[in-house]
Amino acid sequence: MRFDLKNGSSVQALKDVSLNIDEGQIITVLGPSGCGKTTLLNIVAGFLAPTEGKVVLNEQVVQGPGAERGMVFQQGALFEWMNVRSNVAFGPRMKGMSKAEQEEKVKHLLEIVGLADFEDKAVYELSGGMQQRVALARCLANDPDVILMDEPLGALDALTREKMQGLVLKLWKETGKTIILITHSVEEAVLLGERLLVLAPRPGRIHKEYELPFAEMGVNMDLREVKKADGYTETRDEILSIIWEMEEEIMGRAEDNCCLLYTSPSPRDATLSRMPSSA
Repeated sequence: MRFDLKNGSSVQALKDVSLNIDEGQIITVLGPSGCGKTTLLNIVAGFLAPTEGKVVLNEQVVQGPGAERGMVFQQGALFEWMNVRSNVAFGPRMKGMSKAEQEEKVKHLLEIVGLADFEDKAVYELSGGMQQRVALARCLANDPDVILMDEPLGALDALTREKMQGLVLKLWKETGKTIILITHSVEEAVLLGERLLVLAPRPGRIHKEYELPFAEMGVNMDLREVKKADGYTETRDEILSIIWEMEEEIMGRAEDNCCLLYTSPSPRDATLSRMPSSA
């Protein structure tokens, strides 16, 4: 993916990103800021058309947004003027599903996400974690083949985030959906990713890929116990080191650019530098 700028220059956001994803896999993607994680997700979602290459889902080339791909954003992006039930029922209603079928589906999904007692509540009456549960239920109501998540748990407090991580794994296993989740949290990526992709700094590309057992373990185990499993800490620390080195490289480039900007002070700057400190 290349973004062309008005001044004639361009930014290569992604380059040579190629992978096959099997049905029912849960994949986490992380990397340093600006490496193209969200850009990659937006291309899969159909919000952006890649400048080269293509995305193929079920043997069909993705040419725009579609019902077979559901998106869950960092903020729930819910309809504030609707209650919980109406938010979840929105997709089925747009598809022309009967009212009886809508009600059955909504009731089932709200039970799955633990909001059966909140169907008549307004969105603004819910906590951040509960709003994300509604967003998940609304996404599932459209029965997509692939669920795309862009930092869906990033704005939550630690305890709520842990509960939502467990819910994501529960939904993944019970629905059999393919899930691609973008996160800045190495711990979350290791915990939720059956496959984990580490993207390198711009231009974004796959630096390293891991196949991990912890998501499968987390379906039936307390997530805090999963974090004590063999290999979890070592994998987390290894990926942290990789990300940290990438961040240092990015900071080093920024510092070099700053130095270049200030190597040739103007005559006025030179005069000011010679003025007494009392001035």
